[in-house]
Amino acid sequence: MADFAPAFEEMIRNEGGYILHNVPGDRGGDTYAGVARRFHPHWAGWQFIDSDDLQNPALFDCVNTFYREHFWQRLRGDDIADQRIAETLFDFAVNAGLGTAAKLAQSVLGVTADGIIGPVTIGKLNDFPPNEFLYRYAMAKVARYAEIVNRDKSQSKFLLGWINRTLKGVA
Repeated sequence: MADFAPAFEEMIRNEGGYILHNVPGDRGGDTYAGVARRFHPHWAGWQFIDSDDLQNPALFDCVNTFYREHFWQRLRGDDIADQRIAETLFDFAVNAGLGTAAKLAQSVLGVTADGIIGPVTIGKLNDFPPNEFLYRYAMAKVARYAEIVNRDKSQSKFLLGWINRTLKGVA
């Protein structure tokens, strides 16, 4: 079964590491290690960031716990047989949202796209040929990113980064 630790390390690299930033045009606003204040204003880590205590080990624990509880466990990452599939689902959930990642995976698998990873989705996911899933999921992600940019041209500056992030998952 898949392991959270390597999935977490890859995702943190994709999110730019343990830094605080606010990229113009990024809808999340202040973001630390991929955690956007706009979407997660009550995250425990903001207390360390707001008090300029960025080297506190408890902040790193907050980041790890946040991603494990809010993404990995909800995706049932421990129940996914293929590490690469678990990593791409987890990374996309962090980038695009849990429901979006789940629905896209369910569409690729041909099951009801309800956005909830349950036993049916896990069963299909674990029975699906991994390489085929990875390629189909990558194409679905690229199509999703294209939809975002077509709807809102201000997001086009993120498109190449999103595509590169997607392609790393199938290379």
